[in-house]
Amino acid sequence: MNIYIDKFTKYLSDERELSQNTLDSYQRDIRQFKEHLNLSKDDDVKTVNKTMILTYLMHLQKKGRSTSTISRNLASLRAFFQYLLNEGIITRDPTINLQSPKQEKKIPNILTPKEVEILLQQPDTTTTKGLRDRTMLELLYAAGIRVSELVSLNIEDVNLEMGYVYCSKTTSNERAIPIGNVAIEYLKKYCSEFRHKLIKKSDENALFVNYHGNRLTRQGFWKIIKSYTKTANINKKITPHTLRHSFAAHLLQNGADLKSVQEMLGHSDISTTQIYVQVANK
Repeated sequence: MNIYIDKFTKYLSDERELSQNTLDSYQRDIRQFKEHLNLSKDDDVKTVNKTMILTYLMHLQKKGRSTSTISRNLASLRAFFQYLLNEGIITRDPTINLQSPKQEKKIPNILTPKEVEILLQQPDTTTTKGLRDRTMLELLYAAGIRVSELVSLNIEDVNLEMGYVYCSKTTSNERAIPIGNVAIEYLKKYCSEFRHKLIKKSDENALFVNYHGNRLTRQGFWKIIKSYTKTANINKKITPHTLRHSFAAHLLQNGADLKSVQEMLGHSDISTTQIYVQVANK
């Protein structure tokens, strides 16, 4: 079976150009399935049936695996067996009609307005790094954008005169989000007084850069917010996504309509946004 796993991984890499993390995830899920059923020979893949897969999913459930983990494993197996079917290695897909377990929508963890204020005040804005960090935190909360969108911003994506930030311009999820006066003022100060101290190349168009002059990464921002969470002494689990959750809940608490919040968050399905109504009501 190993030979087919290797061929499947090569197909995902060459044809679908998936990231290394995604490839590793597919491989890990399929190999764990193989080891659980003691499938060693290449022809064993042809004997796999729906019952064997269901048994494996039940095994994961008994081991306490989360619904999302079980769903991901099934998705990996479904992709693998669909590939084998398309290649003519098997004659029937054993995952057909298998349903992923329904995932409960968790109530997101949010900060109170006071906690947001405390977190935003942590950076030392007299320093280049501190002013950059404060600007990023202010923008993240003011616009409710994803961290991936934040670090992907270029200089031209911010319209300080009109008070808008443009996100996901290369995807169908493009949207212009209004930002408040506080975020605008920090952006003006960062762009006019501090950004040039960080960039190394005059043609660098990334809005937020690190000390090497390169675009700041998601991992880099994660370390930043983790550090300020520690100094803020807020007894809650805070992730880069927490400010996005807080942005949405606070808007609804202050009377914003659900459709507007959905558009600002870039949710394709309004049911995804409705989870914040529960938070706001609480």
